Amino acid sequence: MKAGMFHETRAIPGSRSPYELESNVAGLGIDESSLISILGKLHPEQKQSFRKGTRDFFTEDDRLFERWDERHIAQLQHEFLRFKNAMVLWTMHPWERDARLAKEALRKGQQAYGVLVEIACTRSSEELLGARRAYHSLFDHSIEEDVAVHIHGIERKLLVALVSSYRYEGPRVHEETARSEAKILHNAFKAADKTKPIEDEEVVRILTTRSKLHIKAISTHYKEFSSSDITEDLDTELLLKQTLQCLYTPETYFSTVLDSALKDGADETTREALTRVIVTEANNVDMKKIKEEYHQKYGVDLSEKISGVANGNYRDFLLTLVARGD
Repeated sequence: MKAGMFHETRAIPGSRSPYELESNVAGLGIDESSLISILGKLHPEQKQSFRKGTRDFFTEDDRLFERWDERHIAQLQHEFLRFKNAMVLWTMHPWERDARLAKEALRKGQQAYGVLVEIACTRSSEELLGARRAYHSLFDHSIEEDVAVHIHGIERKLLVALVSSYRYEGPRVHEETARSEAKILHNAFKAADKTKPIEDEEVVRILTTRSKLHIKAISTHYKEFSSSDITEDLDTELLLKQTLQCLYTPETYFSTVLDSALKDGADETTREALTRVIVTEANNVDMKKIKEEYHQKYGVDLSEKISGVANGNYRDFLLTLVARGD
């Protein structure tokens, strides 16, 4: 039985439908149909038996009063909100959506910096410019200003430059320059024990100004200097690794993020990525690539994985969006 649902475990005297609230409500979304068919049919005496039989959710005080555990109220409310949040994000203008996602990422702090990278590096130059304009209108600050003010660590220089970028999107790539910059990156990555690459001005310059085709050419030339793929040399530098993946292999980045979001025990920030990625990528041609990459990496269809983890209207809406790429 999926988490977030009610399931039958023991008989309630006088009841034709015995139910108990599952103790580990930790799924993604709520099976609304099950709740309606189960709870809507309970009579007063059955509801009393229901409360007494679900001590994980109801507590009894010294007056023998049965009341909800506050933690589980908050948890259920949150799961009900997943569908609403997905609908709101889906209908929102993409520029406003990215601006609000960026604002929320800044509020959450370091664990959400990847969202800023995602917005800055997987959108087109015009889309990022639009998100910056929307941010200015919504919050009376520039996104560059807020990133600079709220981020105090070594990531600040990179992130300010990423959200400020306006990349060339034409077809031209100067191969010799790409090869030269591949060597610069290789040297910086291999010297990580002395100076962190994220603090290297040349690394920041290359990753925040070059076109995506140029970055892809750099990744190809990088193999001339290293036996490893460019991102493999960044396993300990997550933000730089995410930046490179978002710039030239976004399907790899998104499939990894989705897998983390769909794992048991994922924290809430990680889980929220499921809504964010499916909603933002559903209209893009990259959704097909994301699904192919996910299947190749994890051996299961993305839709099948979502069906096994998510519940109710939330699950159905995500599956509808994923299917748009078919």
